[in-house]
Amino acid sequence: MQTTPRLTAGFTASILSVLLLTLAGSAQAPAGTVALPPGAIAPSERQRLVARRVGMILEDTHYRRANIDDELSEQVYQRYLKFLDGQHSYFLASDIAEFDAWRLRFDDMIRTGDLEPAYAIFARYQARNRERMQFALAQLEQEPDWTLNESFEFDRTKADWVASETEMDELWRRRVKNDALGLLLAGKTWAEASDTLHKRYERVLKRVDQVSAEDVFENLMNAYARSFDPHSSYFSPRNSEEYRIQMSLNYEGIGASLQLIDEFVTVMNVIEGGPAAVAGTLKPTDRIVGVAQGNDGAFTDVIGWRIDDVVQLIRGKGGTLVRLRVLPGGAAPGTAEKTVEFTRNKVTLEAQAAQKSLHTLERNGRTYRVGVIEVPGFYQDIAAQNAGDKDYRSTTRDVRRLIGELTAEGIDGLVLDLRGNGGGYLPEATALTGLFIDRGPVVQLRDSGGRTEVLDDPEPGVAYAGPLAVLVDRFSASASEIFAGAIQDYRRGVVLGQQTFGKGTVQNLVPLDGFVKRPINGQLTVTIGKFYRVTGESTQLRGVSPDVPLASMIGLDDVGESALDEALPWDRIPGVPYRAARAGGVQPAVLATEEGVRAAADPDYRWLVADIAAVQEVRRQTSVSLNLAARKSERDALDRDRLARENARRKARDLPALASVEDIPNDDAPDIVLAQATEVMADMIGGPAGQQGPKTVSRSP
Repeated sequence: MQTTPRLTAGFTASILSVLLLTLAGSAQAPAGTVALPPGAIAPSERQRLVARRVGMILEDTHYRRANIDDELSEQVYQRYLKFLDGQHSYFLASDIAEFDAWRLRFDDMIRTGDLEPAYAIFARYQARNRERMQFALAQLEQEPDWTLNESFEFDRTKADWVASETEMDELWRRRVKNDALGLLLAGKTWAEASDTLHKRYERVLKRVDQVSAEDVFENLMNAYARSFDPHSSYFSPRNSEEYRIQMSLNYEGIGASLQLIDEFVTVMNVIEGGPAAVAGTLKPTDRIVGVAQGNDGAFTDVIGWRIDDVVQLIRGKGGTLVRLRVLPGGAAPGTAEKTVEFTRNKVTLEAQAAQKSLHTLERNGRTYRVGVIEVPGFYQDIAAQNAGDKDYRSTTRDVRRLIGELTAEGIDGLVLDLRGNGGGYLPEATALTGLFIDRGPVVQLRDSGGRTEVLDDPEPGVAYAGPLAVLVDRFSASASEIFAGAIQDYRRGVVLGQQTFGKGTVQNLVPLDGFVKRPINGQLTVTIGKFYRVTGESTQLRGVSPDVPLASMIGLDDVGESALDEALPWDRIPGVPYRAARAGGVQPAVLATEEGVRAAADPDYRWLVADIAAVQEVRRQTSVSLNLAARKSERDALDRDRLARENARRKARDLPALASVEDIPNDDAPDIVLAQATEVMADMIGGPAGQQGPKTVSRSP
């Protein structure tokens, strides 16, 4: 969700000056004063130098202008522990008591390059990891008693550190039992489950000893960067190359950014235009537990794998099929996994381009034609533009063309669908706004020195002057929030949906050894600025609040800037002069009231709200039963509730009831939220219709 700005000369000069300073530094650092265990991974001289460069860049260019002092040292220390053992399932309380002697040394470490304390902590983690895997393997020698009424606490992020070896053994006995129980619920026998887990734990044990000094260093540097804010990151040389490949959109895969969290390969972002985004079946926070090739290839269990190895399994030749076994984000261990499949392809500009559709509704004897333009990202074919191609593709150019086509089809109103749009090229956000306002400022950009730049509407005139709504959700971020906020501030349209992500910051990518194509020392992404609306309010943390709220499966507590550690705060700066439209038509408060009445009477919408409530109830769990019969009973109850909700919806729609959850179709599900958005648009065009609501009679692509 990173937006690339047109940096001012001041921004660029500040980065260059830091690079010159850091490149002049010496590679020498004081010898470490902490003795590492024999055979332990140790920092290299190159890493000592890079650490010092990272520290100087963060202090000199990050928007916070924070010093790496004792207070920040404590934060870095805690974040480093969280990276290593976020579930408090490896380190003992005695380990932490020993490490606490170093909690205020992390500020000195990055200045001197004396990184031994961090590497010593990792060495202990490595040893504890070996102990746990060996213990887990031993537990597989005998089948557990599935009739015992005991539970497993799977969310230990806020739990105390384990006090003794005996308590740790008990924790892991239950963890292994839960791993096996999940496989039994998936239809495996004990022998099959034991074999699967044996391979999994042996694989983890093997990979414990394959960790490199670069892996340790990357974790450590990210502990520093993420203590400044969640969008500042260090990329190792290997991951710098991976980043370059992804940003070039010139690779064949499924189009998703992945991260290893607590031994699970977790989806962090779905890249606009990729197969995963087009399919819509893979979501951020989903965890990939298995990968299979082709239509009938066997699944490979990937829990505990190195992330680069999982990426290699998922990537492949364009046109080939890959299947993923996925545990939905927020779901408890043992929850039914879903299988999704994708045809690998290049992430292309065409695939992420805006698309249109026409929705026809009837109300009180009148037919309403509502145009919908889906905008998955803010893109521009910069290479084609630089090559002199007058027909180069961009979000604004494509939307202008689609508006013309929809206008020719006689639309009465327009909905811009920005759900899932994580941002992109900033100039496109200002240009797209310019299609709907005549002139004026769009967004303010403030740097760490307090200098503010105002970006104006670059598009002359207006491409569309009719009723306008912008549909957003929690995954609408960055440039999407700039556009939605401007439309709202100018009173040019109504914002529908869910509170947006709240990413109101600007990042810059800094190679740590100069401007070279493949940096040997890695790269640093640094937050250097913040976005502000024309009113002076930041989009940071709070995002854009909808005028008319609509239901969403995305939990506000689980997704968004406010769910991230060390997120920069919301604030306000002076606004800039702008001319908002006069209040007219149906007011947003009236639209929201009418939508609430209509939604309460709509069986599809009631079904969606009930489904959301059921999912949220499951997500609130922090522990699960280890009694096999009880878990089966819980699963059967969830299936019965799901079937009842579906059949209630079908009955209201005069559709035949289904006999089991297996009969519920997984494809061609109606876009209930978009349907409600078109109904709100009908309210905007012709006035509220009360409980009757419009009836959708047709839709065309």
